[in-house]
This record gives sequence, C-alpha cells and structure tokens, in this order.
Amino acid sequence: MGNFLAGRVVAVTGAGRGIGRAVALAAAAEGAKVIVNDYGVSIGGGEPSSEVAAAVVKEIEAAGGSATAVADDVSTMAGGQRIVDTALARYGRLDGVVCVAGILRERMLFNMSEEEWDPVVATHLKGTFTVFRAAAAVMRRQKSGTLIGFTSGNHQGSVAQANYASAKGGIISLVRSAALGLHKYGVTANAVAPVARTRMSANVPMELKEIGEPEDVAAFVVYLLSERARADGVTGQVYTVAGPKIAVWAQPRELRSVYADEGGWTPERVAEAVPRSVGVDPMPMLAQLEEMARAAAAKERPNV
Repeated sequence: MGNFLAGRVVAVTGAGRGIGRAVALAAAAEGAKVIVNDYGVSIGGGEPSSEVAAAVVKEIEAAGGSATAVADDVSTMAGGQRIVDTALARYGRLDGVVCVAGILRERMLFNMSEEEWDPVVATHLKGTFTVFRAAAAVMRRQKSGTLIGFTSGNHQGSVAQANYASAKGGIISLVRSAALGLHKYGVTANAVAPVARTRMSANVPMELKEIGEPEDVAAFVVYLLSERARADGVTGQVYTVAGPKIAVWAQPRELRSVYADEGGWTPERVAEAVPRSVGVDPMPMLAQLEEMARAAAAKERPNV
C-alpha cells in the first residue's frame, strides 16, 4: 500500500463498479479509509442491490485497507447525508468526496419523457449536490477538504442524451460554484470528464480515438484528493482523462463582442453587426456528426 492519501477519509459514490470501484480501490491502496457507496442499480436505473458495494469493501479489506459500505440513493437528500454521516461515525472526519454515480436513459429530445429525464438528472446532478452539500458543511468546519464531481465530454451536447448532457453540464457549474464559495475555507472542488471502458461507454456507437481504463482515471482522482493538488492550487477545474492523456478544459469566457451605436439595437442592426463582428464559435460535436453521417453512408464504424 502507498501513502499518498495516508490518514484521509474519502467517500466515493457509484463505487460498486467501473470507475467508482477503481477510485475506491486506488484511494484505499494509497492509505485512505473509504466509504463505498453504491445503490447497486442497473445501467438503466433499476434493480437496486447493496451487494456490489459490499463486494468492493471486501476487496479493500482483503488488501489490508479499511472501508465501509453504504447503499443509499444519492438522488435523495437523506441518502447524501447518510454517506457523510457514516464517514463521521466510522472514522471521525471526511477529507474528500468523489461523485461518480450515474445512469443512462437514451432518447431523442423530441421523444424524451419526463420519466426518462427526471431520474438521470436526479442521479447525476442532484446526486452530486446532495453529497457536496452534506460534505461541504463538514469541510467548512474542518477548514479542509476536496469535492470531486464527474462530468463528461457530452456536456458539449448530445444527440440522444439531452438529459445526461444537461446533468453533466450542471455538474461543471456546481463544481465551479463550490470552488468559489468554499475557497476561503480551504476546500477545493474539481470535475473529471473520463473516457474509459465501462458499462456506459460500451454502448457508444463509434470508435473512440482516445480511451483508457478506469484505473487511469483513478490515479488522477487520487492526485486531486491529495495535499499535493491543494498545494498546487488546483480548484474550479475540469479535466479530461483518456488513457495516457490528461487535458484541462478552458474556463468560460466571452470571445468577441460588439456594441450598439447611438440609438441602440434593432433587428436590422443586429443582423448586420453580429455576423461581421461577433460571429460564432463552431461546435466540435457538429463535425463529429458529419463524420458519423459519412461513415453511415459508407457502412463504416465512425472514428472520432
């Protein structure tokens, strides 16, 4: 076992499988005591079971670490609070939370039902909020701690996952808000957009040029949880981890602007000024759609 996180207590949601499991195992291997949360649902959000969380705890304990299973639903305030309360009751403190839990319900926007929208947003976005909210109260008192949310490159938009993309975009704004609001208390907040082979990525209808394993993501998360990352001033950031690649996303900012002359804007003046002076910022995802259309016409698997 290592000591990168020696003496720290970390809670990981969605830790029964995939990236969450890899994060829990990596944190424990680096000396952290781990709260392993997983509601145990299928990828579509049904069939809850606590067995997967308990199985990861056994793995950690077999390797000489310390862990506790919590099978609560993070989409409820009570569930998020119980994860934090369990850490305090079992280990007396909480130094980091990593919110990986998520489900998918794919549907084109014009066909998506409320029943397909609500659970996805509730699990990803609200599920991050419930844990962040409970953990932030503890970390504020401790004057230390790390919040990590999981987003996706799909926060740029998605053809058939408007619910998922919206939730992932919301997580980025939540992370940035947490970084701003908790900075003076010594608490950091960051987001990770992983590209790794998991249950969710198995159904991606294209060949990904850059993809790795859950363990690649876990190594980066351990760094974010560490004192090294805090000392490096890492907060309010969004990182992609795709196998050997680590990349940081730009902060939102205005690109170009134009101001109205005396008399203000009219539709005609807008139509003249905007194309000439402001223009557009091209969507990378549109280029991917064009490649997918080309590949479909050629009966090939798209490579993006």
